[in-house]
Amino acid sequence: MDTPQAIPETPEPVTPGDRPPRLGRVPFIDNTAAMLRDPLGFYDRAGAHEADVVGYSVAGTTGCFVCHPDLVEQVLVTDADAYEKGKLLQDTLGQFIGEGLFLLEGEEWQRQRTALQPAFYRERIAAYGDTMTAFADRTATGWRDGQRLDVRPHMQSLTLNILGKTLLDVDIETTADALEPLLDALRERLDPRSLSAYLPLWVPTRTNRAVTNSLAEFQSTLDDVIAARQREADRAREARDDVLSLLLSLDDETMDRERLGHQLLTFLVAGHDTTALTLTYAWFLLANNPDCQRRLHEELDATLGNRQPTPEDLFDLPYLDAVVNEVLRLYPPAFTVFRQPTEPVTLGGYELSTDAQLTLPQWLIHRDDRWYDAPDAFRPERWDDDLEASLPDYAYYPFGGGPRHCIGMRFARMEAKLALATIAQRYAVEAVTEPPLSLAMQITLSPAEPVEVRLRER
Repeated sequence: MDTPQAIPETPEPVTPGDRPPRLGRVPFIDNTAAMLRDPLGFYDRAGAHEADVVGYSVAGTTGCFVCHPDLVEQVLVTDADAYEKGKLLQDTLGQFIGEGLFLLEGEEWQRQRTALQPAFYRERIAAYGDTMTAFADRTATGWRDGQRLDVRPHMQSLTLNILGKTLLDVDIETTADALEPLLDALRERLDPRSLSAYLPLWVPTRTNRAVTNSLAEFQSTLDDVIAARQREADRAREARDDVLSLLLSLDDETMDRERLGHQLLTFLVAGHDTTALTLTYAWFLLANNPDCQRRLHEELDATLGNRQPTPEDLFDLPYLDAVVNEVLRLYPPAFTVFRQPTEPVTLGGYELSTDAQLTLPQWLIHRDDRWYDAPDAFRPERWDDDLEASLPDYAYYPFGGGPRHCIGMRFARMEAKLALATIAQRYAVEAVTEPPLSLAMQITLSPAEPVEVRLRER
């Protein structure tokens, strides 16, 4: 779904104190049923509306789409203290990662964010470069010329191995066996097309039972991982600074088994699934845009020759950077940001109460023709002339923004570029799956079907 199909709805004039115009007249038919039937289509209706703040009511949740960069900046940066992650996220994710960095609020969030920051310092991340390229090269070594490949599982395995070795320093094979069934169950449960997305976890649906069972298995695996690291820490003379070790250094009354589990699940999901999706979409877009792929190969050949890329090389690979920028613009894995006011606020001239769930969708703003020419087209060259400097600050925010921006942003961008460069040195890809992609709003913006390419050895 690349092009919004909705017909723009006529907004009411904005006067101070007004409530936002709403999508449709009958909430169940025009909102809830529409969301169940086609979530991205429902989002596109908001993007086609002439107002930049558009109300909705889905399954008893009342909220607003916020579709202008300046208003997104107001929520995430200028007035950040007046908003929190909110009830919608707590209701859907709280029992899984509510004690993790993504959903924590206030002083406890600040304490843990500060404690974890050393793992994401620029110099520390640069030291992970050799590991990233080594795993990418090992992935490509298992492929062959002419092979038809479903790329997403390979990218998931790649990024999970990188994460396990660098940020967590654990035996990821054992963890993956428990993690993937849990992620599959969570994706199905949180898909807004699924009835389970709107039911409590205790309701014994097939999906809820799968989540409960896989969560218990995952927690048992984490107990083993944590116990092994604690035994190792008791024997070690020097402290380690990977994420797991930093979390264990907070071992006090506030860092119990549940919170450790929530933190590790947060990093495992955010640290591998999002980058795996970025790489999946990159191969899909390059396969379907051979001129762009050719230009990328020319840049890699001219700059690197036959050697593998390093973090320092990335400064000399501007087209690679543009490709990743454009992939994240068109298919941001984190497709929206949610916030809820902690006090009555005025946004875009509209009065919003504390029960308003705000949806700040990268999916819509990244494809808005007010900010991008041919917004649905894959055109990495659009970034050549310093486009980002000419955009409103929040016309492009694939990693969120403000004080709650993704702590792993620098890590994820470097990982995506090094992996893409390493594999593209060895293989070109030809299109098997063609646009439009069928997409699902699950934990992340995910392909609903396999994304396949055919490999050509270079």
